[in-house]
Amino acid sequence: MTLLAGRRALVTGGSGGIGVEIVRALAAEGADVAIQYHTHKDEADRVVAEVRGMGRKCVAVHGELDSPEGMNGMTEEVHDKFGRIDCLVNAAGINRDSLFTKMTDAQWDDVIKVNLSGVYYTTRAFVEEIVASGHGRVVTISSVVGQMGNFGQVNYAASKSGIIGFAKALARELAPKGTTVNVVAPGFIDTPMVQKIPDKVRDKILAQIPMGRFGTSREVARSVVYLLSPDADYITGAVLNLNGGMYL
Repeated sequence: MTLLAGRRALVTGGSGGIGVEIVRALAAEGADVAIQYHTHKDEADRVVAEVRGMGRKCVAVHGELDSPEGMNGMTEEVHDKFGRIDCLVNAAGINRDSLFTKMTDAQWDDVIKVNLSGVYYTTRAFVEEIVASGHGRVVTISSVVGQMGNFGQVNYAASKSGIIGFAKALARELAPKGTTVNVVAPGFIDTPMVQKIPDKVRDKILAQIPMGRFGTSREVARSVVYLLSPDADYITGAVLNLNGGMYL
């Protein structure tokens, strides 16, 4: 048997980066998946074709996560094309790095709107049907940066830290209704973004990781599968650290 047979999940940011690997992992474990994308429709369509090739139902929906108005059309599209969901994976995120003294209001606002307010708007839009399923799951991707901070990422750290507080509070509210709310906090993952970091900087980062390597997108995806599966029925309000010992 597959761990997620019969589950219906929405993954935000599912057309790129870690989100794609999460979609693949969920489908491989038997879940049907709706993918939210913002700008990369072609990439989203390719992921849809791949997942359908695995025998799972999959659709791509366009969504603006940074406002309630943007969510209305997306919610309708998910229901029209896909139906009701019982699992939500908030994986969408952006960064606009800058030293704090040089950070613009737009850099602050953009990151908070997508990374933090986007989680709020998306979860609010779908939480009632998730709870009504009787076995609902909400998993949000945070970051080690939200736990320990990082140079030049005050806005990003604030957004990712806020996600953790959001999840812990919501977990208390939804636990009596049988819905779990958890967080995965990856460290530095070997994605194209990390691969573009200059070698000298990469070496300094690796020196801070006791395991001596970057994580993989697949490792992040498998942690999401675990938290969505029946094996995690009694886990809620947790932050699953996936950072090779960088933050303990």
